[in-house]
Amino acid sequence: MKRVLVVGEINVDLILQGYHVFPEPGKEVLVDDFVMVLGSASAICAMGLARLGDPVAFLGKTGADPWGRFCLAAMAERGIDVSRVVQDPALKTGVTVAISSPSDRALVSFLGSIAALSLEDVGPDALRGSSHLHISSFFLQERLRPGVRELFARARGEGLTTSLDTGCDPADRWEDVRDVLTEVDVFFPNEVELRGISGSEDPAEGLGRLDNGRTRIVAKLGAQGAMTLEGGEPLRVPAYRVAPVDTTGAGDSFNAGFLHAWLAERPIADCLRLGAACGALSTRGLGGTATQPTADEAAAFMRSQR
Repeated sequence: MKRVLVVGEINVDLILQGYHVFPEPGKEVLVDDFVMVLGSASAICAMGLARLGDPVAFLGKTGADPWGRFCLAAMAERGIDVSRVVQDPALKTGVTVAISSPSDRALVSFLGSIAALSLEDVGPDALRGSSHLHISSFFLQERLRPGVRELFARARGEGLTTSLDTGCDPADRWEDVRDVLTEVDVFFPNEVELRGISGSEDPAEGLGRLDNGRTRIVAKLGAQGAMTLEGGEPLRVPAYRVAPVDTTGAGDSFNAGFLHAWLAERPIADCLRLGAACGALSTRGLGGTATQPTADEAAAFMRSQR
């Protein structure tokens, strides 16, 4: 199987689940449950790929603190190679507090080590032995972002395929993405990101506006499923229906499912379906990684939905 290198951020997620009234300034509200789990878009995608059976290595930074050790232990337990992760005593590991319900969530993040990784940390031998490079959280990785296009170009020059999930832009400016996409094989925007980057409210039109002739753009549309362009025409697969407990990381698990199939050179419709299945199944428990499926579990789930 093709080895995937994920270059990205690592943080802890503190998930407060099941609010009855969303908190307002000056007021306290109660939730039904709480869990501390491995977070970050990059790490959740890596965990999903490893769960599906793909060999995965991770390059990133954490603090030399209990949060960082917790994250690395979770990744190593899933079989991810974390030998390229630096634990820096000058940093604090990033933390995200998620206030979540089955239908939606709000996030408050302390970036810490999330923003510390830079292109200089990706050494000359970092890509060796890998077949694919994935990067998430383009806008949150403030020091890495200026070098992402160069890193993707370097990866392509060394024969790797590439994929990108920008995540949301807190500044709502959506800058530099189109330029970076010239070096990207697969791009995974959700509907908000697609609208922000393309300037179109219509997903099919947005895909057309971003089409550069080489990048496979896969739009994650929540309850409306997923869409890409095939031969210039929209190809959509519906979302799988589950009773969600927590939607944290569902899009990152979608990325893992799609990439697992795409790296195996399966038809694009099959890639979309596996992505949708992995995203749906990941919402059955708290946190983004606890209920990510194996390849056999995802296949059985898709058969049961026919």
